[in-house]
Amino acid sequence: MTSALRTTLAAIFALSSAIALAQDAKNQGYLLDQNMNIVTSATTGLCVRTSDWTPARAVAQCDPDLVKKPAPPAPKAAPAPKKEAPKPTLPPKKEAPPKLLPQKINFSADALFDFDKAALRPEGRAMLDELTRLLQGANYEVILAIGHTDRIGTAAYNQKLSVRRAEAVKKYLTEKGIPPNRVYAEGKGKTQPLTKPSDCKRGLSRAQLIACLQRDRRVDVDVTGTK
Repeated sequence: MTSALRTTLAAIFALSSAIALAQDAKNQGYLLDQNMNIVTSATTGLCVRTSDWTPARAVAQCDPDLVKKPAPPAPKAAPAPKKEAPKPTLPPKKEAPPKLLPQKINFSADALFDFDKAALRPEGRAMLDELTRLLQGANYEVILAIGHTDRIGTAAYNQKLSVRRAEAVKKYLTEKGIPPNRVYAEGKGKTQPLTKPSDCKRGLSRAQLIACLQRDRRVDVDVTGTK
C-alpha cells in the first residue's frame, strides 16, 4: 500500500470519526454533513436518521411531535379585588312614638250654652270646631261627652240638663264627620262638682252664687286615641 493511499484512508477515517463524534455531540441519531447540518432526503425533505436514533434523541427540527415542548408559562393570577372599606352602619331610624291625644278636654258650659240652656252658642260651636280639627287624621277609639251642672236646682232636673247638654255636643260632633258609633254622651248632673261647699259662702245673691259655681257647669270630652 502506497504512502499516498495510506494518507487518504487515514483522512477518511479521521473524517468519519469526526462526523461520528459530532453526531454524538450534537443532533445524535441523525446523519450530518461535513458542516454538521442534518442531512435531509431530497425527495421527502425528511431528516435522515441513523441506526443510533431513538425517540429520546429526537430534535424539534426533524421530529417536532416527539420533542417535549416547554410548558406554557403559568397564567398570572388575577389581582385580588380591592376590598372596599365597610360603609358605616347607621343605627336604625327610630320612629317617633305616636302622640297621645289629650285625654280630657274641659269646656265651660257657660261658653257652650246660655245659663240653664242646652242649645249650643256660636262661641260653643267654634270651640267644638277646633276639637274636630284636632281629631283629623287621629286614630281614636272612643269620644265621650260628659255633662255636669252646678248644685242649684233639684238633682233630677240637673241630671236631665247635663244629659241634654252632652247630647248636644255629641250631635254637633257627628254632624262634623265624627262617626256616631264612636261618640257617647252621658250626664252626671250635680254629682261631681269642682267647687267645695266652702267656696261659695251662704248669704250670696243668686247672681253671685251663679258666678261662684261657674266651674261646676261644664262638659268634659274624653278622647282615647293617638295621632
